[in-house]
Amino acid sequence: MSRLTIGVVAHVDAGKTTLSENILYDCKSIRQLGRVDNGDTCLDTHVLERKRGITIFSSQASFTAGGREFTLLDTPGHTDFSAEMERTLSVLDYAILIVAAPEGVQGHTLTLMKLLDHYNIPALIFVNKMDRYDGEGREAREKLMAMLRARLSGECVNFTDFDIEEAAGCDEQMLEDYLAGKELRDEDIIRCIAQRRIFPVYFGSALRNAGVHELLDGMARFMSNSEYGDEPAARVYKITHDDRHNRITHMKIMGGSVKIRDSLDAEGVTGKISQIETGGRLVNEAAAGDICAVAGLEGTYPGQGIGCEDAPLPEIEPVMTYQVIPEDDISPVIAMEHLREIEEESPELRFEWDEKTGEIHVKVMGLIQLEILRDVVRERFGMDIGFGAGTIVYKETIKAPTYGVGHFEPLRHYAEVHLVMAPGERGSGVTAVSDVSEDLLARNWQRLIITHILEKHHAGTLTGSELTDVVITLRGGRAHVKHTEGGDFRQATYRAIREGLMEARQAGDCVLLEPYYNFMISMPQEYIGRAMTDIEAMHGKCDPPEQEGSMTVLRGYAPVSKLWNYPNEINAYTRGYGSIALSLRGYDVCCEQELRVAEKGYDPDADLRNPTGSVFCDHGAGVYVSWDEVKGLMHVESVLGTKRDATGAPVTAVRNARVDEWISPEEVDAIIRQAAGANKKNKVAPRAKKIYTYESGKSVSHKKPQIKKPEYLLIDGYNIIFAWDELRALAGTNIDAARLRLMDIVSNYAGFRSVETAIVFDAYRLENHRTELIDFHNIHVVFTATAQTADQYIERFTHENASKYDITVATSDGVEQIIIRSQGSRLMSAKNLYEEVKDVNDRIKEYINGSL
Repeated sequence: MSRLTIGVVAHVDAGKTTLSENILYDCKSIRQLGRVDNGDTCLDTHVLERKRGITIFSSQASFTAGGREFTLLDTPGHTDFSAEMERTLSVLDYAILIVAAPEGVQGHTLTLMKLLDHYNIPALIFVNKMDRYDGEGREAREKLMAMLRARLSGECVNFTDFDIEEAAGCDEQMLEDYLAGKELRDEDIIRCIAQRRIFPVYFGSALRNAGVHELLDGMARFMSNSEYGDEPAARVYKITHDDRHNRITHMKIMGGSVKIRDSLDAEGVTGKISQIETGGRLVNEAAAGDICAVAGLEGTYPGQGIGCEDAPLPEIEPVMTYQVIPEDDISPVIAMEHLREIEEESPELRFEWDEKTGEIHVKVMGLIQLEILRDVVRERFGMDIGFGAGTIVYKETIKAPTYGVGHFEPLRHYAEVHLVMAPGERGSGVTAVSDVSEDLLARNWQRLIITHILEKHHAGTLTGSELTDVVITLRGGRAHVKHTEGGDFRQATYRAIREGLMEARQAGDCVLLEPYYNFMISMPQEYIGRAMTDIEAMHGKCDPPEQEGSMTVLRGYAPVSKLWNYPNEINAYTRGYGSIALSLRGYDVCCEQELRVAEKGYDPDADLRNPTGSVFCDHGAGVYVSWDEVKGLMHVESVLGTKRDATGAPVTAVRNARVDEWISPEEVDAIIRQAAGANKKNKVAPRAKKIYTYESGKSVSHKKPQIKKPEYLLIDGYNIIFAWDELRALAGTNIDAARLRLMDIVSNYAGFRSVETAIVFDAYRLENHRTELIDFHNIHVVFTATAQTADQYIERFTHENASKYDITVATSDGVEQIIIRSQGSRLMSAKNLYEEVKDVNDRIKEYINGSL
């Protein structure tokens, strides 16, 4: 018989951990009954959990009840850690949803019920703290049942005072059998519970150990076994790291079994299993149904299905973003390395590096999560961090259909994509479909375009916020039989989305969305008028007040930005007698769109990461075309008909950008031959480059100055690419990817060495172009001018700046080395640079592991 996985979920302070503790104690899985207020529970083991008295991290334990084996997963109840809770739902067979009788159904309870429906998880309901409820006996239970049916589900059935007729009414077949005088069978109830047609309700008090035995009996009696296949399969729900920063993958075995030294067949997953822990024991094998933690795997991530489907996309997401401020002596490179480890464990945090400002930002659910993040970073890495002011995480959508075209045609590349974007249902995210004949665009290209639509968060054009709630339909496109690569359609797809959004922006059809909270305010009646006035001023909505006991309850929703500090206000004006419970409702139209857009000051045309225009080929060179000119140059006929100008005349292309007009491959290969040949000590003729006007400095002496000069590292980009095996192989398929990879490697190296660094690339066959200098993270990247090689640029730079810098040039070009030596600069071969980079990477790992 397979093991069942049970998750305990509840709003904060409902008694979740107390119930879990009593279940384990009653089933003799633990010898001593712990208490949350004593800080000695077996499930809240982390020092931060015991310090704060709340569950922060999901934890597991095993027990046996009624001859059946269970794995219990205890999850956080605080809304700030809802994402941690949600990650466990993908591996549950059943859930126990706890409702505290005195508080009743809270806003977060409704969120939990919605999530259980989203993940299709059957649930038993335990109404806790009956010893503190204003009422007793069956009458009190019926009053609570009425609330549960009204607010949670009409299929809630009282199993403490079991009523056969009530249970039979939840299923048509059972009702027919009941009316025919047949006895209600356990098999029928088990089926209805598994199909979420009955939610059994048990009443008790976990602290007094009342009702726990009845709940356990119901679990053993009415839960059905899960069926698994023979093929190995697993679903990842959590990533952690041990004290030595070794990566631990937490998963449920969904089929077959996994053993020590097994490798898992999944894209991006590497390594072999070196250790398996399940139920607190080290084992050699984990079987289907087991929850286990394995070491040795890289590339796994929460929600990943290995040999089975991925978990549904998370419903809960952060609504606030804060600047992370590391202590002064911590390098941002090192700080990001630490934070990336934490992000791997909690993907919803989304640490982001802002290149323009040099700032680190993080997205969170609330202030408690920030405090825990600070404590975890200090405890794990010995690093102190602070936080700047918080801002709302906005999103964008459209209110009317728009049509976008993206074209990507630099030299020897080609792709064009036509997309129609329409408004989607609120909360639906981005949906992508294809409506193109395979006679016009091959199926493999269509699939690739759909993948590119869904693979990233696309930036809107109002504030640069994430695009959501749209249906994107592929309506046309074109590939070149010889020159199209997968990356070309990525560029064309991204640009088509941006071009369509720019048209929507121009038409006033872009909409800014902000997050909203559901709220439940409980306070004495004399304060309810003030609360209703406040909610109206917040652009919120509320239902008519309800009287519950001695308190008046107000339910509704309002923007997160307005409710963020409102709990403090309620506490102040009610003198501590009022309270508010908040739960995330989702995103809706921003109540102050014009103000927020103006505050952001976002310029979509200046966003180089998300270009709005396209790239066309003009006389053998790639030419950037503004978004508002793209449809006049597109190669595929518009699905909306012929584009016409203001006079009604058809718009025709004004540039020479035909698909079949390509510059000779021999010409573009010249750059590769020169860079590769230099590594073989062979020099080829200089390539034609753009003209660069350089202001000459004064002549300088090459004698060493008495003071220490700052270091400057110059790297011959293409020379290094074709000298390193990894980059040379990558350049064989995509030279742009190889160039970007080198930039990433050097950025990391320069950050650790704290040395000024520039990579110099030949800018091939771009006419009338001056030298282009861009900043990439912490390094400079130079694209030389027409008729100027990287060698010439480096030689001139070293000649004119030797007096200011202690220059080292990384190249394996023999002729260039001679010239550099004559300028008094240092030399570093491609091999030596490779070894230095490797050494730096090793030292960074040692630093992170606490060895330095």
